[in-house]
Amino acid sequence: MRVLLTGSSGWLGRFLAPALRAAGHTVTGLDVVPGPETHVVGTIASRAVVDRAMGLGIDAVIHSAALHKPDIARYPAQTFIDVNVTGTLNLLEAAKAAGHDRFVMTSTTSLMISEAVRREDAPAAVWLDETTGPLAPRNIYGVTKLAAEGLCRLYAADHGLSCAVLRTSRFFPEDDDTLRRPSGENLKAIELLHRRLTVEDAAAAHVLALEKAPGIGFGLYLVSAPPPFMRGDAEALKRDAAALIRERFPDAEALFAARGWQLPTSLGRVYDPALAERELGFRCRTDFAAVLQALRDQAPLPFAHDPTYTSPIIAGHTRYSPARW
Repeated sequence: MRVLLTGSSGWLGRFLAPALRAAGHTVTGLDVVPGPETHVVGTIASRAVVDRAMGLGIDAVIHSAALHKPDIARYPAQTFIDVNVTGTLNLLEAAKAAGHDRFVMTSTTSLMISEAVRREDAPAAVWLDETTGPLAPRNIYGVTKLAAEGLCRLYAADHGLSCAVLRTSRFFPEDDDTLRRPSGENLKAIELLHRRLTVEDAAAAHVLALEKAPGIGFGLYLVSAPPPFMRGDAEALKRDAAALIRERFPDAEALFAARGWQLPTSLGRVYDPALAERELGFRCRTDFAAVLQALRDQAPLPFAHDPTYTSPIIAGHTRYSPARW
């Protein structure tokens, strides 16, 4: 299958393009900045750019391009609307015009985190899945990604374009990757308990969603490493997460201590990816247990960690401007 991959120069794109090729697909990358996996340079906010890319011969779209939460400090709200909303609409329109039978979009669990959830004031950990609502995104990033999801739902209902939307938890480099205590690696290991997946697993989820999408109609899936907890653990997780982790993983504390790491004292939210496993057959390969096994074996950690990573938009000093393309 000939796949148009938007966001091909980004963190996910560098892993997703090779994963698609390994699955037998041909990849055409589209991004606002050049990169090894990018063939068309331009913004999805321009319908002319999207049509140029689609004109290369495309059978399906995986749409991972977006402005993200860190970009809020660099771009105005209108640019988020141009890229995240209008850009998604341009791609859906082009896919519909081309007669495609599938469309996969990368979304984010960030849009599920209201100010109340972010503060973690509740007496128990908040359990988050696809039924969570009403949604109240706390910034323009979340607002625009929720709108983009709505466009996918609309095009599935009104035009028969099967759309799979993947709300991914954290898998990309963050500012806290550079912290020393707890370290970025320590934080990633902890987050695999409740709010993270590896970028490799994120790529694998997209490849599988591309395969499954035609039978879905519209599907919305939270994608994260499976938590080793149940809903009934919510109060214990908030009150004393370390005790519950020691109960489930008796050697976890010692393994962490040997590396200079620490267990969390409290967890305020848990992402539940069970629907993706039931309907897509997708389950992350890397979870908290895999981290512990790597520590036991003194093997490399099973997740990518690059505290020096800089977004290609920042590295190239790219500025979105409709007049530029």
